[in-house]
Amino acid sequence: MSVRIDIRGLRPERVAIVPSPLAELGMALHALSEPGHHPGLQGWVTSVTARLDSHLADRMCEADFLWRTTFSDLFMPYAGIPGLSTLPRGTLAEELDLLDKLTDEQFVDAALEFTCVISYGSYQPLVLTDERVRRRALEVAASRGPQQVRFTQRLLDDPPSVRAWLRRFLEDCDEAFFAEVWSRLSHQLTADARHKTELLRHRGMAEALAAVSPVLSLDEAAGRIDVDKLIEGRTVTAGGGLLLVPTSLGWPHLSVLHRGGWQPVLHYPVGSPELASPPSVEQLTLRMTALAHPVRMRICRQLARSAYTTSELAQLHGMTAPEVSRHLAVLKKAGLITTRRRGRYVLHQLDVTRVARLGSDFLEGVLR
Repeated sequence: MSVRIDIRGLRPERVAIVPSPLAELGMALHALSEPGHHPGLQGWVTSVTARLDSHLADRMCEADFLWRTTFSDLFMPYAGIPGLSTLPRGTLAEELDLLDKLTDEQFVDAALEFTCVISYGSYQPLVLTDERVRRRALEVAASRGPQQVRFTQRLLDDPPSVRAWLRRFLEDCDEAFFAEVWSRLSHQLTADARHKTELLRHRGMAEALAAVSPVLSLDEAAGRIDVDKLIEGRTVTAGGGLLLVPTSLGWPHLSVLHRGGWQPVLHYPVGSPELASPPSVEQLTLRMTALAHPVRMRICRQLARSAYTTSELAQLHGMTAPEVSRHLAVLKKAGLITTRRRGRYVLHQLDVTRVARLGSDFLEGVLR
């Protein structure tokens, strides 16, 4: 399985490697919301959480599914600007100005990615105009909980107010903790981007991609980049460019923005922290046996990012609910997933902390 980026006709000068303060703020919010994904950031997370204003912390929970269960493309608005060649800016304020330039249709479509209502790779921003898509968005949000329903309803009814709310929230996060983080990390990210750019210019695309991550490969004959991930996806640079954006807070996530009609972006981690020691031999044997099936690997990828019902997983994987239930039972017996009831829905989610103890290779695979 992989995400493929068609780069036929892409000129070398249209490939850019540039840090993004807004993308890094998105990763900071993700780490604060899902610290289990980032064991190496536990100290930083604890420090920020301890001094976070309670009002800002509450606001952080209002729409955390934009950065906790998914990494919303709203954190990379330059990719959606017409012309498909806009680069990240040097300041958060400048990138928030780019966010303001997205149309309401683009904004709502990207914000509702967590509902998976529309095929991500297709260019169909119909949710504001198609009543069927609108109803489906609300139905899926209902399975996620009342918070998502309220956000989705507000977003569909009044996009400008949500856009203003999000900008104010991100500006307040910058003042509260991110400005200090960015002043410390931006130099490292700039140096990494400069190094990768030198490789690209003097040694070619293949070597630059290998330096970014071993899961990236260039098929020069086919004119494409393959990203080894537990999902299928396709995108094309067409007449636009290709962006590579480094992140210091993002390991182990290597994200590929492949939204239809947007410029492709590779969001790659710089460095990787140490993980905890593995479990006992008996526990390891039981858990690795449970994870030996490729279908359960793919299910784990979904459950690492968000809680899903059995019926949702069945729909995503083209299986029957009983088939999914059998796989979930194996994972649950191994102690790798948790379940909770929300109204009439039973939600399943991967226990990321426990999976982390299986070692960094597996964790990186399911979170990539």
